[in-house]
Amino acid sequence: MKLHKAALQRACGVAATWAAAMLAAGCAQLGPTAPAPMPARAGAPVIDCAALRSSLRFADTRVEQVEAVEAGRIRLPGMDEALPAHCVVSGRMEERVSPIDGKPYAIAFEARLPTAWNGRFFYQANGGLDGFVTQASGNLLGGGPRESALHRGFAVLSSDAGHALDRGAGAIGGGVFGLDPQARLNYGYQAVAKLVPMARALIVSYYGRGPDRSYLVGSSNGGRHGLVAAARDSGSFDGIAVTTPGYRLPRAALAQLWGAQQFATLAPRNASSGRPELKAALTPAQLSLLAARVLARCDALDGLADGIVADTMGCQRQFDIERDVPTCAGERDAGCLSAALKATLARVFAGPRDAAGRPLYAALPWDPGVAGKDWATWKLEHSVGPRDAVAMAYVFSTPPASPAVVSGAGSTLLDYALQFDVQARAGTVDAQQGPYTESAMQFMTPPDESLGAFVARGGKLLVAHGVADPVFSALDTVAWYERFVARHGPAATNSARLYLVPGMNHSRDGPATDQFDLVSALVAWVERGQAPQALQARARGAGSNVPNAEVPASWSGARTRLLCPYPQVARYRPGGNPESAESFQCTAP
Repeated sequence: MKLHKAALQRACGVAATWAAAMLAAGCAQLGPTAPAPMPARAGAPVIDCAALRSSLRFADTRVEQVEAVEAGRIRLPGMDEALPAHCVVSGRMEERVSPIDGKPYAIAFEARLPTAWNGRFFYQANGGLDGFVTQASGNLLGGGPRESALHRGFAVLSSDAGHALDRGAGAIGGGVFGLDPQARLNYGYQAVAKLVPMARALIVSYYGRGPDRSYLVGSSNGGRHGLVAAARDSGSFDGIAVTTPGYRLPRAALAQLWGAQQFATLAPRNASSGRPELKAALTPAQLSLLAARVLARCDALDGLADGIVADTMGCQRQFDIERDVPTCAGERDAGCLSAALKATLARVFAGPRDAAGRPLYAALPWDPGVAGKDWATWKLEHSVGPRDAVAMAYVFSTPPASPAVVSGAGSTLLDYALQFDVQARAGTVDAQQGPYTESAMQFMTPPDESLGAFVARGGKLLVAHGVADPVFSALDTVAWYERFVARHGPAATNSARLYLVPGMNHSRDGPATDQFDLVSALVAWVERGQAPQALQARARGAGSNVPNAEVPASWSGARTRLLCPYPQVARYRPGGNPESAESFQCTAP
């Protein structure tokens, strides 16, 4: 039976516009029918843990260590239950010596296989520059997860993405792997593709069969791994859940260096070196004032002045730093910002442009989460340290810089970052040269933003992004999602949903309700056909399993809010408890 469009809109519970109906969370069946859901089946080992050392047969792979871990032996911070009984397997793939830098490389990995297996595989995508094997317990994302994927019975794999960070090399050690062309490719996308078949073979060896369902979960660079895996789809993953996805990471790094250069013009100079003391360019009090002025303009747009700007896009249209933030007429005081600082903030939030005036990266959204500690740390420290500056020097620039650029006599990493001509050298992230056959934008970013093959076979993707993320702009993710929807039309929400998290900084923290569960929602969608609608998020105030010191004292420590599928907005129902998600509803913008 056909529904009239107005009736369909009422059934979906959204305002009567086609765009809202297309994106509404409850309207997942508007597009083509997805493959029938299939829940995973539980399983158990068919061999002893110790036997995995010899039973795994996979090309160019060496098992280094196997250990049986009894239940209760390992406890993770903030989690009530200790890890269940499981088998730990660590090893290395593709061991080699680089012909470029003469250093040894391999794809190191760790797998944790629970005795009580839920029939699922969990690829734990790590963040940053990778380069180390994080414990494969399965981070469930958000702030302070209450349990891990291993607690839930997933078989979990973690890796270093094909290189080990050379911590003995000082500040530059994190990025020198970028001198090796193959290490770049492994870091960008190849390590994931190589590890998944090996992990499946390992699971078959231990449980006698492969996983019924497979998931990739990660944040930041791990979120980028997720979008890239979906775009380079090989059928490996049924569902992908990511937060803070740095899917255009090389351009975000350019923006970080450019932003540091803007703030450096305001920073005091070190008396001995003459270099800018970047951390002093912007004070917590100044950021708190900016946050307060954003709240004054935008807090009530969602129907309740509660310290959360739920109407993110509405705020971008409403807030104007020149009009809404008082300008100091003379000496700086607590209630104003200098004209120079306001102009600098306006430039940083607008983002860098090339010589022709075209954006090099997305603008940053105005949000009160700018007062979060993480915001200033990324802008004033990581941008010129062993994160963005090192990544630009060695991993994203073609050709890579010489180590002498940042470690030679009289030169520092700060010098490199502040002297990097962003406009003149932006093309280095798109360049190929000699053995570097793929540019940074080729090996780091999704080659198909429409995720065509992933969508065609019924893959599911959940994305959450903190609005106050200082390094990967939530507006960049919004722009990608809007292009995705334009490409797929009403069927887009059969495959992917985006959730913005007001106030949240980079992956967690900030004045936000940052504790939420994407993974459960993803499993329900993949295996039971239950398309996610609003998700509930919780603040981590005093008494929480992992308290967040940035939860305002005026909030309930257990405040809950709805995270609505973009572009819907969580609006207050007058008369409801202002601390409860039940007092809000997702509506069209």
